[in-house]
Amino acid sequence: MSTISDHLQEIRQRIQSAARTTERNPSTVHLLAVSKTQPTNAILEAADAGQKAFGENYEQEAVSKILAIRASRPDLKLEWHFIGPIQSNKTRSIAEHFDWVHSVDREKIARRLSDQRPAALAPLNICLQVNISGEASKSGIHPENLLGMAKTVSAMPRLKLRGLMAIPEPESSPDRQREPFKAMKVLFNQLRKAGYDVDTLSMGMSDDMDAAIEEGATTVRIGTAIFGKRNYSSRKDSR
Repeated sequence: MSTISDHLQEIRQRIQSAARTTERNPSTVHLLAVSKTQPTNAILEAADAGQKAFGENYEQEAVSKILAIRASRPDLKLEWHFIGPIQSNKTRSIAEHFDWVHSVDREKIARRLSDQRPAALAPLNICLQVNISGEASKSGIHPENLLGMAKTVSAMPRLKLRGLMAIPEPESSPDRQREPFKAMKVLFNQLRKAGYDVDTLSMGMSDDMDAAIEEGATTVRIGTAIFGKRNYSSRKDSR
């Protein structure tokens, strides 16, 4: 029976293979293990296998796990990324407990995160979420509004703009998977040309990570392929 450690090794091999397809250095692609709905013992198993960055979608569930792990393993230095939709009443907790937020798409949320980030902590790393597929039901900034939002967020004192994130509409064809990722890379390059010191392009999940890497992803967000099927019955968050 495969273990989380085995799955991590398989994903790392996929990252290496996809990166080399386009002559990229595999070390430029970072793996974010999406641990939403997973128990703390699964996270610790992944951490003991060398995984240090974890992504969570649900604030209440995530903070409970973060505090439990910090209490039981104070020597373990993990990096926590919030990757889900953000409600206004969740921003203080997110600002206090996370190192990164990938899903900022509104000035109001960004300002609350900046205002509520504790002074004793480093500025909160931010990715702006782009609605690259134009789905009405999906969160994200419209591409034409991206530069304005980048200017606003980069001026906030307790935030550090690091790049962009997207969750494109699912596609089964590798060629169709690549199209939104290509568009994201264009937007990323536009930010850099405009003078923003961004270094993170967060895109690609278990089913489309290869296409994302080939089109320039620097962070892939992988959950099911590492941890297996999600256990939604374990969620404590109210959303």
